[in-house]
Amino acid sequence: MKVLMFGWEFPPHILGGLGTASYGLTQGLAAQDDMDITFCIPKPWGDEDQRFAKIIGMNSVPIGWRDVDWNYVQNRIGHVMNPQLYYDMRDHIYADFNYMNLNDLGCLEFSGRYPDNLQEEINNYSIVAGVVARTETYDIIHAHDWLTYPAGIHAKQISGKPLVIHVHATDFDRSRGNVNPTVYSIEKNGMDYADCILCVSELTRQTVINQYHQDPRKVFAMHNAVEPLPQEIQDIQPIPHPNEKIVTFMGRITMQKGPEYFVEAANLVLHRTRNIRFVMAGSGDMMEAMIDLAAERGIADRFHFPGFMKGKQVYELLKSSDVYIMPSVSEPFGISPLEAMQCMCPSIISYQSGCAEILTKCIKTDYWDIHAMADAIYAICTYPALYNYLREEGKKEVDGITWEKVGLKIRQHYDRLIGK
Repeated sequence: MKVLMFGWEFPPHILGGLGTASYGLTQGLAAQDDMDITFCIPKPWGDEDQRFAKIIGMNSVPIGWRDVDWNYVQNRIGHVMNPQLYYDMRDHIYADFNYMNLNDLGCLEFSGRYPDNLQEEINNYSIVAGVVARTETYDIIHAHDWLTYPAGIHAKQISGKPLVIHVHATDFDRSRGNVNPTVYSIEKNGMDYADCILCVSELTRQTVINQYHQDPRKVFAMHNAVEPLPQEIQDIQPIPHPNEKIVTFMGRITMQKGPEYFVEAANLVLHRTRNIRFVMAGSGDMMEAMIDLAAERGIADRFHFPGFMKGKQVYELLKSSDVYIMPSVSEPFGISPLEAMQCMCPSIISYQSGCAEILTKCIKTDYWDIHAMADAIYAICTYPALYNYLREEGKKEVDGITWEKVGLKIRQHYDRLIGK
């Protein structure tokens, strides 16, 4: 089975959970022998893992004819794409796009991030998708998150192939209900065109059905998973801190993630004991406000703000933490608690997160219940029996939540859509 996937992030260059989930899902699907995946992203760097999918960089796909020789193409984009694919795609340019700001290869440039002109990049991505969709052969189209829905729709209109969209989050999650009408329109249009909608949780599925008015018969919950930790991560040794406990929040410091509830719960804990340090790792538009809030509560001396972390840094922190907490106000799924539990770090999560639907060996509270959150932090840090139980049983639980199992479930939807 050949799958044409559209995504926005792919490891090792990730900006959030979307890239991690896209990679895991692709890897899980690729475990099936007959699966052939082409994964499109705006801007690859050449060091992406292509064992599970052929990566196409949309910034290397020509949409304007340029008379360039093989060596020149090889020199310009050979580190990310086979020059032959460039020429194959050049034969499928479907309109005159020379009025656009094209480079010397007739390609559009992409930031590969989430720039201020994101709407323009989404539109450009869908234009480039028209060339890819005319060049590649595939049985099904799979588009990840709202950024790529227009590309998925374009590919479906060209090929007539079934469109699966993967809802990793909605604007209701990102905005606490203060929805951007432009984003909502793109999301709803993608859902309307989709033949199958996969949502990362039942929580998200209900949002799609009720807020986007979708037929429940085409909307399915498809929980995320984690990949086994590689040996180099398993070998990381925790940093010892015998006289203190470390409680960690890791993620975007935005209103969706509930960072203020973490600070307020920390304040309550520190009224009972002072031998706990709190780490708020990440970046976001509420970071300065959280630094100010910690100072106002008189607990700044027990708080650390190390900034955005990625790769090995994430696991070094998780392995050195005694508690991981995710107090999200609205979390479609939330992979980070699973990653913490892999590192044998007890986790506290909000009931308002999708992963709460499948995790049992952790403590759950409402995001707003800072007293319950503080009690849970204090208990894990104070009672060794509870700490050890959550460490050991949590690790066992997440070891059974694999992307291969997710891949098999997605394959069932693929087969149904193409009439197998």
